[in-house]
Amino acid sequence: MANVSEILRTIFGFDDFRPGQQEIVDTVIGGKNVLAIMPTGGGKSLCYQLPALARTGVVLVVSPLIALMRDQVRALQAVGVVAGALTSANTNEETQYVYDMLENGSLKLLYLAPERLGSSATYALLKRYNISMIAVDEAHCVSQWGHDFRPDYLKIGELRRTLDVPLSAFTATADAETRQEIVDRLFDGIAPVTFLRGFDRPNIHLAFEIKNNPRQQILAFAGARKGQSGIVYCATRAKTEGLAKALTEAGHNACFYHGGMDPEARRVVETRFAKEDGLIVVATVAFGMGVDKPDIRWVAHADLPKSIEAYYQEIGRAGRDGAPAETLTLYGAEDIRLRRTQIDEGLAPADRRLADHGRLNALLGLAEALTCRRQTLLRYFGEEIESCGKCDLCDAPAEIFDGTQNVRMALSAILRTDESFGAGHLIDILIGKATDKVRARGHETLPTFGVGRALNTQQWNGVFRQMMGHDLIRPDRERHGALRMTESALPILRDEATIQLRLDTIKSDHKTPKIKTLVSEDDAPLLSALKAKRRALAEAADVPAYIVFNDKTLIEMAEKRPQTLDDMAHISGVGAKKLETYGAAFLSVITGSVEHIHPARRKIAGRSEANLYDQLLEAQADLSRGYDGTEKPLSCSAALLAKVAQMRPRDHNTLVRILGERRAERFGQAFLNVLAQAS
Repeated sequence: MANVSEILRTIFGFDDFRPGQQEIVDTVIGGKNVLAIMPTGGGKSLCYQLPALARTGVVLVVSPLIALMRDQVRALQAVGVVAGALTSANTNEETQYVYDMLENGSLKLLYLAPERLGSSATYALLKRYNISMIAVDEAHCVSQWGHDFRPDYLKIGELRRTLDVPLSAFTATADAETRQEIVDRLFDGIAPVTFLRGFDRPNIHLAFEIKNNPRQQILAFAGARKGQSGIVYCATRAKTEGLAKALTEAGHNACFYHGGMDPEARRVVETRFAKEDGLIVVATVAFGMGVDKPDIRWVAHADLPKSIEAYYQEIGRAGRDGAPAETLTLYGAEDIRLRRTQIDEGLAPADRRLADHGRLNALLGLAEALTCRRQTLLRYFGEEIESCGKCDLCDAPAEIFDGTQNVRMALSAILRTDESFGAGHLIDILIGKATDKVRARGHETLPTFGVGRALNTQQWNGVFRQMMGHDLIRPDRERHGALRMTESALPILRDEATIQLRLDTIKSDHKTPKIKTLVSEDDAPLLSALKAKRRALAEAADVPAYIVFNDKTLIEMAEKRPQTLDDMAHISGVGAKKLETYGAAFLSVITGSVEHIHPARRKIAGRSEANLYDQLLEAQADLSRGYDGTEKPLSCSAALLAKVAQMRPRDHNTLVRILGERRAERFGQAFLNVLAQAS
């Protein structure tokens, strides 16, 4: 067996192992099954690449991304290691090289995507050659309920049994539950030698901010780091495109990336990001797993991630070279509602949804942390550290106050209204605002009416957001987003426990304008219905949802609730073509009925001609049987009325040319009067 230190020095160019690496390498070389959980950037790949050179035979590496495999193969070949990958992106020459090296026995590492494991030809190939070990990168992908689940990872356990070789699994993100899934699915429930090498990335600065015009917050964050490579994660595909455009217009080198793009376009972005300095990629979570760029200096989240594991993995793409890196995560009440809804409406069984709520709660606890964020983050993964000095709460400690009384007031308002209303209505009750909705339900007579006048609306919004963060209340999808109390709130309500809240985030919420892109609790059910209609129309047309209407347009519809097509035409993002194509469908969602309107009238909806058309129609109705009401009925077609409204003739002769003698004689003067008054 080759000398490990010699391989490390001569092939990889390192004098020493990173902390924790050598013990893993020695165990892998020894032929034992291994599960290694190491921090992102901790040198996982070396832990199977070096053993491949120290052992006889071929090490099979199962990796989830073609781009990552190709990068690793190129890097290995550059240092003289005979390695290859069999992927759909191979050239004929690359594939032939792999087969030639297998035949002559010189290939040391063979990379495969998990999808190829379903092929009988792949099994025949692997049985033919001397596969000595299997290495699984990103092993958390085997977790069926994880955010990076890859179904084909479930075939790896069978492959291990078929080849009867040791297996080493590597990941940077695996809580206790996911670790058990890995053991069950890859090792048949027999625990391998497990290494938990810590989760701390001390070079990464952690920061969270309440959303307040998130686009400007991201632009400001990127602007202070201009020229540095960064990733911005967004919750939707449409937002990646819009934010990338805004960054480009602000002078940054930026592009977007999401799962809806053409594969070739995605490959172009991956290649650019790998090669270009200072490029910003604005992406959904489709981008990142396997990203091995060492000099990513910052990662920002424009929306709250799905879980604390997702957050940890995504920020871990920064600073892999060990140099200082920064992160910023934006969040607000709308993010919390979105993530809760995604969990509740998912396909997971009830116990898994409960676990997912727990993972989200852990992230919300990090967002609303009262002290050092790194302590809070690492405590979730079972580690304890002193205050890090490298997070926003260490930089500027949070202002904290006893929020027990405020929380009790809010909980009381929720209970006294039968857990049937959203935050907006509850806050109106607490501050004593007797709106029509409050009066209609007699809520101005409740004991809680006006008890919270010491805080204003924005401050109460901050309290409710933190209550969601502490999982004291949750929106109930069965009641269109009405807030319901959780078991965790009972001790506070009963005066058996107290709670500390952050004053700084409440004050911050008060100082900043309301985020225009968010809707109130009262408007949320309508927004959901509009999104459902958009999704149905988009699927029918086989186009992305934002092609129909973007979220901003739907939010404005939900807030303004247009009642006619003329009203709809004044909604931002609703142009004439979209009004004609989609207006009636969305209007029916808002009003509950279909507005029957002639196509000629629909084409001018929302324009000044529409009002003229309606007045001309009214004038025509008055004269349909002449001035004395005894003549034979006569009318103009909708197309003729629309033409008059658009052309606005000023004299009788012009009207005759449009309407003809008979109609001009009956309606001419009345029409000219309408037109004159409109001028």
